[in-house]
Amino acid sequence: MIEAAVVIVGGGPGGSACAWRLAQRGIDSVVLEAEPFPRTKLCAGWITPDVVRALEMDVERYPRGLLRLDNLHMEYFGRRRSWRTDMRSEQYSIRRYEFDDWLLRKSGARVVTHAARAVERVGDGFVVDGQFRSRFLVGAGGTHCPVFRSLFKGLNPRSREYQVAALEEEFEYAGADQRCHLWFGENGLVGYAWYVPKQGGWVNVGLGGFSRYLAESRVGLHEHWQALADKLASLGLVVGHRFKPKGHTYYLREREEVCQVGNAYLVGDAAGLATLDLAEGIGPAIQSGLNAALSIATGRAYSLDGVPRYSLIGAGSLPSRLARLIDRRGLVFRDWIYARNWQAKEADFLATHAREDATAS
Repeated sequence: MIEAAVVIVGGGPGGSACAWRLAQRGIDSVVLEAEPFPRTKLCAGWITPDVVRALEMDVERYPRGLLRLDNLHMEYFGRRRSWRTDMRSEQYSIRRYEFDDWLLRKSGARVVTHAARAVERVGDGFVVDGQFRSRFLVGAGGTHCPVFRSLFKGLNPRSREYQVAALEEEFEYAGADQRCHLWFGENGLVGYAWYVPKQGGWVNVGLGGFSRYLAESRVGLHEHWQALADKLASLGLVVGHRFKPKGHTYYLREREEVCQVGNAYLVGDAAGLATLDLAEGIGPAIQSGLNAALSIATGRAYSLDGVPRYSLIGAGSLPSRLARLIDRRGLVFRDWIYARNWQAKEADFLATHAREDATAS
């Protein structure tokens, strides 16, 4: 039996950030990770200024690939807008393959390659798979985290209203455009697509949509992917690449979350904390991991204070008021902006393809 004050299930950003902060407080932890690091992890890899500050990163000395995104090119239902990040704040992209390995090493935690499955309460602590014992337990294993499944599922039911289904691929591409591109509401997709360049000639391409609307849609996610691939080729962003995207699902942050039960905690995607505007999970995972470590170290109640709800709303009084306004309306904004005309845009997309097919034949 391996024992530690804290067992952390999952060595991604949330788990590693928690272990790092615990080590600063002199608290021993063991991180259980299903795969040895570095390991492949599909992710757009968006790093916000909040992440840089929270991890006390010196971006000039970060030893892996890090690209400053000086320009964001966004389209909202076909209307194009360019946002220079140096006018407001700095945004970066990283490869999760590199970043997760760097952060786990930075944590200094003991790491055991083990795919956790079963969690038991034993006395005032926990035992994982009959092999790991601790007083505190942190679930940082993503959407399908066994800590969530064993201890939180009945208390924190997940709504399809907040579920996102995504397809993405990361690959090397010579001469990649160094600008980030985002497309919102294309072809009736209640969601958005992205092209995120990385340092060293890598690119992440993907799209995601709300499961609720995809279930009602006549256009599947793979058809949206083909339309994205065609658009990337027409813009000269990705030409001649044979895409092999992979899919996954995760959850955006709901209004109410149960993230602590006694000495058990949830962080990151295990708690469903992705931001409500860009479905970005790195920042919320890191901050929630730091907050969980603080709760363990001090005995204070675990709080989601400081965990970002939005990626594109920065700090300050005006952005905070805007965020509170949007929060009060919940997903009404999503349904008003995207969903009020998604079926019409989808019909236009299908009609256009029908005409193209007829012309080709």
